[in-house]
Amino acid sequence: MDSSFVFTWLILPILIFTSRILDVSFGTLRIIFLAKSKKSLVPLFGFFEVLIWLVAITQIMKNLTNLFYYIVYAGGFAMGSFVGMYIEEKLAIGTLLVRIITSTDSTQLVKLLKSNGFGVTVTDGEGARGPVKVIFTIIKRKNKQQVIELINQYNPKAFYTIDEVTSGNGETRFNKEERKKFKLLNLLSIKKAK
Repeated sequence: MDSSFVFTWLILPILIFTSRILDVSFGTLRIIFLAKSKKSLVPLFGFFEVLIWLVAITQIMKNLTNLFYYIVYAGGFAMGSFVGMYIEEKLAIGTLLVRIITSTDSTQLVKLLKSNGFGVTVTDGEGARGPVKVIFTIIKRKNKQQVIELINQYNPKAFYTIDEVTSGNGETRFNKEERKKFKLLNLLSIKKAK
């Protein structure tokens, strides 16, 4: 097999595809860090995004008659979008507001959230069918699944919403000593209930 054939139909398409994955992933991360107020990283991601894009587009411009490169370029963009979203999900940067509305007793759920180190605010409310408890907790995005599991474990019929917190003020985290105290109290109350 001719080396120019291998370069034209294998190596160069792989380079274009990989370049697009990288530059779109960097672009996604740049936007995420900008939205999450991590502005010191934004120029760095922008620099590499554009640099990689220039390498990929240069190869396309040199080979305007090869339609296969267009397909590879578009495929790299699509895959880069997927990879960027995956990375963003794994980084789990940010803060969320979880709002739980329940018409049943919320005492155990509140204790459980507190014992796991989540700050909780509980207020009375009025729902369509009568009185309800509204529970608010501000969490790190990485703890989202844990909180959902706690809600489903102790109050599976509770209605909840999760919103992104874009700005705020105040301290919502417990220190290590407070967490130990809440876990101990939770264990004692579970043993007492048995």
